[in-house]
Formats: sequence, structure tokens, C-alpha cells
Amino acid sequence: MIVVDGNGVPIGLHMDSAQPHERTLAEPTVQSIRVLRRRGRPTTRPKALVADKAYDSAEVRRTLRRRGITPTISPIGRPNRTYPKRGHPIRAGTRYRQHWKVERCFGWMDNCRRLVVRYDCHLHIYRAFCLVAIILWCIDRILK
Repeated sequence: MIVVDGNGVPIGLHMDSAQPHERTLAEPTVQSIRVLRRRGRPTTRPKALVADKAYDSAEVRRTLRRRGITPTISPIGRPNRTYPKRGHPIRAGTRYRQHWKVERCFGWMDNCRRLVVRYDCHLHIYRAFCLVAIILWCIDRILK
């Protein structure tokens, strides 16, 4: 799982096996955020977090609010919500419109075939190649 900033640059990365649900991985992923500042310790708490419906649970929202993070999670999938009529847009808030930046980051990472196919059996090797792909992508952005 990956966390990106407002420009689509990765600021946090957490990996686990394919078995656990995304809800259980949300807290360790948010804890992996480290943004360096000019002075002092790195920032570990973003102001807001945008997520899709896989993270739509009271536990995830409560955990984020406890850390001082405003959650914006797609409401589709909640049992008490009515689904929009066909052709009508989903109303998920203005921050959810920025969700495409995360998907764009996944698209950039998909340029590395090794990450898409996942030839590696060990998680630490796969994580290392993800970090290498992110570093190469950031260097490419800086040089352009």
C-alpha cells in the first residue's frame, strides 16, 4: 500500500502478504509516512487522507481521527447508503476528486514490469524493488 502527497509523489509505503484486508493495513501504512522538514522531526501526520471504499469502516475512520487526520472515504459500499441512479455522479466530497493522483502513481509504478508481474517470492525483495522504482521515478521528475 502506498500513500502519496498532493502532487502524486509517494511519501509512505507499507507491504504485507496478499492475505490481509486493506482495512487492517491502513494503520501501518499511515504510520509509514515521513515527510522531512527544514528543522526538527519529520512530519508523520497529514491533514487529510483520501481513500476508496475498501477502507470504508468505522475502525479506520476512528483511527485516523484519533491521529488528527480528516478521512475522506468513498461512501459506496456502506449498507445504509442509497446508490445513485444510473448516470448520476457519486457524491463523496470535494477531496475525493483528488483520488486520481494515487491511481496515477500506481500507473507510473506499473511501468516496471517486475513490480506488475511480481516475480519475487520474498516480501523484502519486492519492497526493495518498489523503493528503487520510486527513487528512479522521483529522480526522473527532478531532472525534467
